[in-house]
Amino acid sequence: MLPGTSALAVPPRRRPPVRKSIFDPVHGIIAVEGAPLDLIGHPAFQRLWGIRQTGFAHLVFPGANHTRLEHSLGVFWVTGQMADHLRLSPEEASTVSVGGLLHDLGHGPFSHTLDPSSLEVLGFGHERISRAWITGESLEGIAEPSPEVATIPETLNRAGISPRLVADLVDPMPGRDPHPLLRAMLHGAIDADRIDYLQRDAHYTGVAHGTIDAARLLDTVRARNGRLVFAEKGHNAVEGFLVGRALMYSAVYFHKTVRSAEVMAQSALERLPEYPDIPRSVFAMTDGEFFAYLTAASPRAADMVRRFRTRQLFKRALAWREIPSGLGSAVRRMVARPSQRREIEDRLADRLGFPSGTVLLDLAGLSSRAVAGDWAEVGLVGDRRVTYPFRSPSVWRDLAMRPPTAWKVSAYVPPDLREAAERRLDGLLRRSL
Repeated sequence: MLPGTSALAVPPRRRPPVRKSIFDPVHGIIAVEGAPLDLIGHPAFQRLWGIRQTGFAHLVFPGANHTRLEHSLGVFWVTGQMADHLRLSPEEASTVSVGGLLHDLGHGPFSHTLDPSSLEVLGFGHERISRAWITGESLEGIAEPSPEVATIPETLNRAGISPRLVADLVDPMPGRDPHPLLRAMLHGAIDADRIDYLQRDAHYTGVAHGTIDAARLLDTVRARNGRLVFAEKGHNAVEGFLVGRALMYSAVYFHKTVRSAEVMAQSALERLPEYPDIPRSVFAMTDGEFFAYLTAASPRAADMVRRFRTRQLFKRALAWREIPSGLGSAVRRMVARPSQRREIEDRLADRLGFPSGTVLLDLAGLSSRAVAGDWAEVGLVGDRRVTYPFRSPSVWRDLAMRPPTAWKVSAYVPPDLREAAERRLDGLLRRSL
């Protein structure tokens, strides 16, 4: 025995696992430890600090400066609460909560603003980019793991979490659905993503429509035959969620001034001389980096950035509630072919005597995002039987299915050109189609 030692040597104490408490204004304290804590520190996740959750909504609702990072933490918390109420296994709970944490990794500048350009330039959307980060796949210029930092799949594998399964939850692939219940927790009519963003966006915009009864929804969530349903006693909370979601879309996400800013930003990118052969890295930028890129890219793009910074936004000069008879096919072609939309925008500007790129068409009222068609699958369970009350016509169904904007087609022009455009734009657009 060495001098100074005891026959009953005390083994060294193991350091307790690191646990952090994050104070969230919506959910209170969010406790994070283990793999989720490591993932939060990853550069791909930290980039989300620089992306506003609601795009350009802050130009209408000044408090809406919250970010995709805050929302991702919130979805992590909600999925954890759902997993507890559903009594999922620890492995299932870890997998789906990590999916909630990482589901927005691929978002580009100003959230959904550049989604149409991403599809046109890259051929895929932000979900595909999130998948690449989660699986460790390299997408040149967009998702490129750094050799100096542990990759996300390395972190997941160390924790016994399958990167492939997490990726399939975040970016569901056609014909491959290994765990429909977990997928529904992130991609359903009432899911963790929507439960968080409705509350969060209502909090920061000050618009009370999104103040849903999340506690009741979580308390009444159930699993039946691999599907997410709600107990009958949660019926009112489900209807409240339906109303809140519908009103937040019309009041905030599709507000005409927010839409003006979004089509301006999209146009600033689309009208660059090299478009669509722009750097792929554009879709991996933060909001500030995107504005810096536009400022250096062309005088017109720089002027658009100046307009954002001084809030000199384009004004709506035309709005069609319905597509005129016989023009439906032509309008749908513009939705499917952005280059054709730009040609018509230029034709309108030329006939009005305006500079190119000063007439911008907004077709968001026709997009697939504009209709909440998944409400028919919301199930309520009572007396051991699942019913689907929103499949039948009702006032609630009408609310859920209504488009978030009354306008199918809108046109925006600079404020000083609005009066001249309003007199002629309707007839010119009809003839141009």
